Amino acid sequence: MFAKLVDVLFGCRHARYSFPVTLRGAKARRSEVAALTGTYVACLNCGKEFAYDWQEMKVITSPERHRERLAELAKHVA
Repeated sequence: MFAKLVDVLFGCRHARYSFPVTLRGAKARRSEVAALTGTYVACLNCGKEFAYDWQEMKVITSPERHRERLAELAKHVA
């Protein structure tokens, strides 16, 4: 818990991201964040990976919020 507090106060702000990377093929490296959408970006300062949504062109910081958005879109399509 203390480490989480220190990270919030002094940790990386994730202000600079790499270009979105889309993984293809069976042998592609699959991280947890890439498994969410198939595309991810990495923080250029600390290296942490974040899922990326090409449809909205946004970094997904909360997987739960992304799942809720997909459920909303599915309702509109149906």
